[in-house]
Amino acid sequence: QNSRHLLVAHSITTKLICLHQHNEMAVTDKILALLDSGKCIALVTDAGTPGISDPGAILVRRVREHGYPVIP
Repeated sequence: QNSRHLLVAHSITTKLICLHQHNEMAVTDKILALLDSGKCIALVTDAGTPGISDPGAILVRRVREHGYPVIP
């Protein structure tokens, strides 16, 4: 929830999708569908480095496999 507080403090009202070890596969499919529809996605983390010490490795790998750029 740290990300939500930071976004609110800066008046950013972007929808957040929670990704964690128990829903990573389902959320990855949802993110890919959003990318396929032309949306831009940002992966943020409340702790750790996304894809290393935080869930997100599967998301990053599959996004790249589908031909989308991943920019750190």
